[in-house]
Amino acid sequence: MSTEALAERAVDLLARLVAFDTTSRLSNLDLIAFVEDLLARQGVSSRRVVSPDGAKANLLASIGPAVEGGVVLSGHTDVVPVDGQPWTSDPFVLTERDGRLYGRGTCDMKGFLALALAAVPDLVARPLARPAHLAFSYDEEVGCLGAPDLIREIGASLPRPAAVIVGEPTDMVAVQGHKGIASFRVTVTGREAHSSLTHLGVSANMAAIRLLSSLAELSARLEREADPASPFLPKGASLTVGQINGGTAVNILARECVFLFDLRTPPGLDPTALLGGFFAQAEALDAELKARAPEAGVRVETRSMTPPLAPEPEGAAEALARRLAGDNGPGRVVAYAAEAGQFQQAGFSTVICGPGSIDQAHQPDEYVEISQMQRGAAFMARLIEALRA
Repeated sequence: MSTEALAERAVDLLARLVAFDTTSRLSNLDLIAFVEDLLARQGVSSRRVVSPDGAKANLLASIGPAVEGGVVLSGHTDVVPVDGQPWTSDPFVLTERDGRLYGRGTCDMKGFLALALAAVPDLVARPLARPAHLAFSYDEEVGCLGAPDLIREIGASLPRPAAVIVGEPTDMVAVQGHKGIASFRVTVTGREAHSSLTHLGVSANMAAIRLLSSLAELSARLEREADPASPFLPKGASLTVGQINGGTAVNILARECVFLFDLRTPPGLDPTALLGGFFAQAEALDAELKARAPEAGVRVETRSMTPPLAPEPEGAAEALARRLAGDNGPGRVVAYAAEAGQFQQAGFSTVICGPGSIDQAHQPDEYVEISQMQRGAAFMARLIEALRA
C-alpha cells in the first residue's frame, strides 16, 4: 500500500471511529468490537483487558513475530464531552472543510488510532523481523484510568518492546516530556439550619472556603517558585479548582460542598509532598467540624495520580520517532498529561508523537488537518519498513 493509499484508508477509518460516541461517561465497547472485527478479518487476533465493572475495555493486538524489540502504538479511545459547545457540524460525523477533518476526537486522538489501523494490512502482508503492538485504552480523559491494567498486560504477556509511541496530538513531531497530573475530590459535610441561626448548624460552604483559599495561596506560590529554566509552559507546577458545587438555597446553611481540583507537576516534583500542608489542614478541619456536629467533616479522595514523562537521555523511543517523522528539531515538552508517563514508569522507553495540534483538542469544531494525516501515513509507512529490518 502506498503512503497516499494508507492516508486515504486512515481517513475512511477515522470517519468510522468518530461515529462512535465514546465520551468517557459512556461505554467504548462498540468501538472495541468494531476494531476487533476489523483486525480479525485481516487475520490478527486481539484480546480485551476489561474494566472492573465490565462496561469498558482496553484492546491489545500484536502483528509479527513474538520476539523482543517491537514497537507499541498506543492511544486512548475515549473523548471529552460536546455538551454545551457551539459545533457547526455534527461532532460524531466526520466533516471535511478547507483541508480539515472536523469531528470529536479527530485530533485527540482517533486520528492516530485510524493511522495505526490503516497500517495493519501492510504490517500483515510484509515479513516483519520485529512486531508491532496495538494498545488502545479507555478513560484517559478522566485520569488515565484504563492504561495501568493494559500496561501490566503488556509487561506480563508480550516479549519486551523496544519503544512505545503514544499518539497524542503533537503535529507529528516527537515530544519527550509531559507533566503529571494528580486530581482530587473534596467533600465537606455540614449541618443544615436556617441561615439566621448559625449557632445551630455548620455551613459546608463556609468551611470549604477555608480549604479553597489555601489552595489558591498554594497555586500562587507554585507560580512564584517555578524554575525559570523549565522548558514547560507554564514553567512550574500549576493548581486549579475545576468544579465547585454546594448548598441548596441562599437562606439555608449548606449541608454539603464538593469541589474538585488538579495539580500538574513537571518531572521531579512530588504532588503528595506539595499538598502536605493542605492535607494537614483538611484533617484539622475535619476534627473541628465533627466537634460541632458529629455528622460533619471533610473527606479528600484521590481521583487520579498520573506520573509525568521525563526526557530520556538517548531514549530509544524518541530516536525512533524522530527518524520516522523526519524530525531534527529541539527537544520538546508539553504541559498536558498523558499515558506516556505510565508506560515510562513501567520501564518502557516512551515518546509522544501523533497527528493534529493540542490547540484543537477539547474544542468545539475539533479538527485534524488532512496534511497531518498524510504526514502520519508517511510515519507509519516508515515504521513498517523499520520493523522489517
